[in-house]
Amino acid sequence: MSTENLTNTEAIKKIKEISEKAKFCMFATDLETLPITSRPMGLQETDESGNLWFISSDASNKNFEIKEDKRVQLFFMNNNDSEYLSVFGKATIYKDKSTIEEKWSAIANAWFDGKDDPNVSIIRVEPKESYYWDTKAGKLVSVLSFAAAAITGNKTDNSDGVEGNATI
Repeated sequence: MSTENLTNTEAIKKIKEISEKAKFCMFATDLETLPITSRPMGLQETDESGNLWFISSDASNKNFEIKEDKRVQLFFMNNNDSEYLSVFGKATIYKDKSTIEEKWSAIANAWFDGKDDPNVSIIRVEPKESYYWDTKAGKLVSVLSFAAAAITGNKTDNSDGVEGNATI
C-alpha cells in the first residue's frame, strides 16, 4: 500500500470521484458523544469546490445536532471498486428557496411534499480533513493479486493499494 497525499484540485477530484460513485454515506453528528450518532444519507452532489450537498428535514435530529455543533464526519464506501472516503467537515444548513431550488431532486418527494415543504433544508459540508483508500488499477487487478497470493501461498504486498490525505 502506497501513500499519495493529494492537495487542492487533485484532492477535490478524488473526493468528488469517490463520493459521487458511492452516492450514499454514513453521516455522523454530535461527535463529542459516544456512541457517535450516524445515519445513511444520499449525496446530492459534490461541487467543484469539494463541498458535499444533502437534502434533509429541518425537523430531524441531525439538523438539531448540526445547529448545536457544525462538525460532522462522513463515511463513503464504494465496495464495487474498493474505494473508501472519510470526510471530517463543517456543516451549514440552508433554508432559502434559491438553494433548495438549485439542489432539489425529484427523489426527495419520497420524504417531502415538494420543494415548498416547510421542513426541507439543504446541508452543505465543507471538508476540513479527508482521507481516502483506493486502488491504482481497479478492483479486478487487486482481486487477481490477492487470489494469486492465496493460490501460491505467498503474502500480497498490496502494491496496488493507495491511501492518503485529500486536503483542499
